[in-house]
Amino acid sequence: MKMARRGRPFWDRTKSAEENASRKLPALVGSYFRAGQALFAAKATARSLHKFRLETKRFRYTLELFQPCYGPGLEERLQLLRNIQDVLGEINDCATTHKLLEAQPAGFTKFLERRMALKTRQLRRCWQEAFDGAECERWWTNYLARFARKPKGTA
Repeated sequence: MKMARRGRPFWDRTKSAEENASRKLPALVGSYFRAGQALFAAKATARSLHKFRLETKRFRYTLELFQPCYGPGLEERLQLLRNIQDVLGEINDCATTHKLLEAQPAGFTKFLERRMALKTRQLRRCWQEAFDGAECERWWTNYLARFARKPKGTA
């Protein structure tokens, strides 16, 4: 779903959940992939990584709302997002700790800087393996557009 400025999805009340999902979620894929591509095209900063972490959470949580409309293929995709989100969380933890300890001895802050660099490389590898390239984006988009179904147990 295309997200509004405050993170509220645009919902067509005349359509069913599965119709909204198949019509709106593919656009979120494009938006998320563009955000990831922009992040990795530039030198990633703690701020840009944090913003992408929030974007990843928003995207994942939106998809999770529609899990009843999709089969196990969505869970596979959600796990890829969880992997990205976990690494981004570790980077954010290091950045936050580093900021708190700026006045401390250089040894620990150097450790945090090395750890952030290591995790940023890990993030780049995770992205390249699961999200980089037009075929990956098509894999997401086609699934979300084509495989939404009426949730079980609904009339």
